[in-house]
Amino acid sequence: MTEGEFHKSRTMKLPRSVAIGHGVLDDIASIFEDAGLGGSALIVQDETTREIAGKKVEDLLKKAGYTVHSHIISDADMENVRSVMEHAKKIHADFLAGIGGGRSIDVAKCAASEIGGMSFASIPTAASHDGIVSGAASITVDGKKSSISAEPPVLVVADTSIIAKAPYALLTAGYGDIISNKTAVLDWEMAHRETGEETSSYAIALSSITAEIMLRNADKMHPGDEESAWMVVKALTASGVAMSIAGSSRPASGAEHLFSHALDRIAEKPALHGHQCAIGSIMIMKLHGGDWEDFRNRMKIAGLPTSAKEIGVSEKEIVDALLMAPQIRPERYTILHKLKLTRKDAEELAIETGVIGGE
Repeated sequence: MTEGEFHKSRTMKLPRSVAIGHGVLDDIASIFEDAGLGGSALIVQDETTREIAGKKVEDLLKKAGYTVHSHIISDADMENVRSVMEHAKKIHADFLAGIGGGRSIDVAKCAASEIGGMSFASIPTAASHDGIVSGAASITVDGKKSSISAEPPVLVVADTSIIAKAPYALLTAGYGDIISNKTAVLDWEMAHRETGEETSSYAIALSSITAEIMLRNADKMHPGDEESAWMVVKALTASGVAMSIAGSSRPASGAEHLFSHALDRIAEKPALHGHQCAIGSIMIMKLHGGDWEDFRNRMKIAGLPTSAKEIGVSEKEIVDALLMAPQIRPERYTILHKLKLTRKDAEELAIETGVIGGE
């Protein structure tokens, strides 16, 4: 190799089209047609999301001449992924469309990736996490919830008039998933300094500014407000693009996400992913020496929970999750891998940040 010769390369898989706003679902047939996905669709949804948006999508596509089949799932696990794959192959579907707040989209995403060469469209009915745009999927494998790498959607159709009607807790969870990018980036930059891990300045910039915009606009988050839904969906989209640029979930997943994944495994009743991540970020921000108090205050302004009690998780489970987090992904270097907290350290951190021990 010639000295100084450039050999870097990367394939960035981005959504082909993202439609966000009031009533965009009404145009879904033309959006699909413009994307050239083919004429046969398999709609992946659950019973609830079919009532919320699925039937409407089916009717609109059928009227436009599409062949439409529906597949109802019960959970986001490998059994449902395999069932969707079998159905898609049986009917010779050209593409999959996931309609829901998370489960249906994750299952459709994984099924499309496993089949190979099949396009996938994301139609969220809630904006609770960045999985509606990204290539990451939360799937239960062998009884454990796992983050699986899959193909990102080629299309995203996010109707804010529908998303705004979802429970407000889901929207604040989406907000929490975004603002937790702040600590994810701190971990990634630390890993670069201390281990030489490659980073992407563009992905870091996009992820950071997206989180910062959301934090600055905490007071604009309101229940049932379509403007709030608009703001969160745009931020989730930007976060998904940052991950596509990076080629991994690094710009949006650090120690706070490992903490959340650990809680999913050990808590008797885990909370919403975005709420767990944001609470994790309070503690991780303190470990990095950041302004964790301002971060926590902005969470409160936006209506997010900031303590174990508020999300229905025990104090012991919080501490156990902090200790387990580095084991979730040993290869992903974070502040928790560096500091190797003792149980006493973890307890003190959670108490000092108000995550446990409050009234």
